[in-house]
Amino acid sequence: MIAALTLPVALSTPGQELLLRRADLADLDALMTLLADDPISASRGDLANESDLPAYERALADLIGDPANEILLVVDAAEAVIATMQLTRIPGMARRGSTRLLVEAVRVSSALRSGGVGTAMMRWVTDVAAPATGSSIVQLTSDEARVDAHRFYERLGFVGSHRGFKYAVTAAS
Repeated sequence: MIAALTLPVALSTPGQELLLRRADLADLDALMTLLADDPISASRGDLANESDLPAYERALADLIGDPANEILLVVDAAEAVIATMQLTRIPGMARRGSTRLLVEAVRVSSALRSGGVGTAMMRWVTDVAAPATGSSIVQLTSDEARVDAHRFYERLGFVGSHRGFKYAVTAAS
């Protein structure tokens, strides 16, 4: 189970020591700010607007309450939230019953990108979180417009092996 992960843990980057920990409801503003700090997320409506607070609050509470999910934060020495990611453990039948660890919503503060934070996060996922959750596959999706992110993931050993599809469901009126 994801809840069995031992957290918080120290993450080392070339420039600083960081802490990876679970998010809680008090982190909501920082999470909204990280999502809005990304142009692709912002273009999808993640603008950190006060009016969206109830939707984000509900989503964070649901994720915190779900033992198959984790919302994780990276904080610096001043305890400022500088990065986030969501992990979801997915048991499956394919690949002889393999369990997958899905990584979603990876965001590093724009002021700190290319400084080793993302690398430290993803190395922890592949080296610690995946084995601890019984996962034999770590998978993620990345918007086709994120060319720099694709190079980053490939540098870490991820392979662009599949093509993803999405279907937007509109709410019934």
